Amino acid sequence: MTHEKIRVIVAKPGLDGHDRGAKVIARALRDAGMEVIYTGLRQTPEQIVDTAIQEDADAIGISILSGAHHFYFSRIIELLKEHEALDIIVFGGGVIPDDDVPALLAMGAGAIFGPGTTTTTCVDWLKSKVHEKRTLEMA
Repeated sequence: MTHEKIRVIVAKPGLDGHDRGAKVIARALRDAGMEVIYTGLRQTPEQIVDTAIQEDADAIGISILSGAHHFYFSRIIELLKEHEALDIIVFGGGVIPDDDVPALLAMGAGAIFGPGTTTTTCVDWLKSKVHEKRTLEMA
C-alpha cells in the first residue's frame, strides 16, 4: 500500500508581516516528508480555506503574532464547517497567551504550539493526527 504524503497549508493571516516562524515550520514539515504549501503573508481566512480545499490538504497551520488569534481560528474553523471540510486539521503557533489556548482548542483547533516548541514536537503531533484521521476514514 502506497502511503500518500501529508499535505499541509501553512498560512499567515491578517496584517502581521513577520513570517520567520511560519517559514521555519514549513521547512521542518517539508524535511519530514510532507508536502507544504506556504500561502505567504496577509492572507484572509477565506483565501486560506479555499487553498486548503483546492489543494486537498490534510491540515492548515497558521502562525499568528498579532493578537487576533481568536478571530482567525474561529473564522477559519467556521469556513471549514460551511464547506463541510472539518476533516482538515487546524493547528497554530505564534505568540498566543497560554490562557487563550483552552478556548482555541474548544472551538476546534487541534493544537497550539507556543514559542520554544521544537519543530520535532510539531511534526510528530501532525503525523500522529493525520494517521489517526486517515485510519478513521478507512474504517
